[in-house]
Amino acid sequence: MKKKITIKTIAKELGVSTSTVSKALKDSHEIGKETKDKIQAFANYYNYKPNSLALQLRNKKTKVIGVILPKIVHHFFSTVIKGIEAVASEKGYHIMVCFSNENYKKEVETLRVLSNGSVDGLIVSIANETLENKDFNHFFELLDDDIPLVLFDRVVDDISCDKVVVDDVGAGYKATKYLIKNGCKKIALITTPNHVNVGTLRRLGYEKALIESYIKTDRSLILEINEKENIKNQIEKVFEQEIDALFAVNEIYAANSMRIAKEKGMHIPNDISIIGFTDGLISEYSSPSITTIAQHGFTMGKQAVELLIERIENKADFFTPKKIVISSDLKLRESTKTSS
Repeated sequence: MKKKITIKTIAKELGVSTSTVSKALKDSHEIGKETKDKIQAFANYYNYKPNSLALQLRNKKTKVIGVILPKIVHHFFSTVIKGIEAVASEKGYHIMVCFSNENYKKEVETLRVLSNGSVDGLIVSIANETLENKDFNHFFELLDDDIPLVLFDRVVDDISCDKVVVDDVGAGYKATKYLIKNGCKKIALITTPNHVNVGTLRRLGYEKALIESYIKTDRSLILEINEKENIKNQIEKVFEQEIDALFAVNEIYAANSMRIAKEKGMHIPNDISIIGFTDGLISEYSSPSITTIAQHGFTMGKQAVELLIERIENKADFFTPKKIVISSDLKLRESTKTSS
């Protein structure tokens, strides 16, 4: 008795994508005759039959959009959800929000559950652990199955889909340039590990501003945070050096930095200026309030869902992925000196 096969089995055996197999079995003109004949012959030999239930689920419109976020508690992601919800509701869609908790396996499982007919398309910000592992096969499988996907904030260039990002390089540059303009020279950077692309890009902006001002980059003033360890203890090491300013790539790092500065008896902003990232409640209601880069999460959410609904409702055999870059603003508060 011949084994039961699936589209994925055929693709693996013949060394082609599942999308190619799917189109060849539908006798699509996009696939060359030789490849098409080989795929169809293989399928016929093993008596391939499509999974009718899966096809029905996939082809039936649910009017539901899946959203997978890395964290539950994060001001930026909450504003993105509001933006997604606003446009989705206006266009007659509901949203289903899930969390990967920065975990690769959780992200893979959630993506597979949602893509099995539960939603019409997905909006995802990639988990920290996935970026660290550099294993994106679950996203490639999604695209092979022609399921619309939009990535936002944390994206990967190799994944060929629509993307919405902040101008992270420009944001890092703006923050650092402002500190330099106000006389700061020993500027510490509190950032994420290199595999988290948003932190890496903000670091590039930071270094660009230093270079333009003829300030040598001091590697000892750049701290990559390991979030599996105590964040405050790690940041304290930076304060062992002589610094007059600090740029943190998120508001948690900024708030921790401000707490340490206070414990050391430093006056903010006279002794040290601090700039954070993400204009959340922590930044607004800290004492002193924290100067921050506003990411415009609501706008990002709106743009992401508009791109996704366009893909859902206007499916094409070929499309050129779009990348929308949203500029950020520096919101001045009490943690930095006023511009002279």
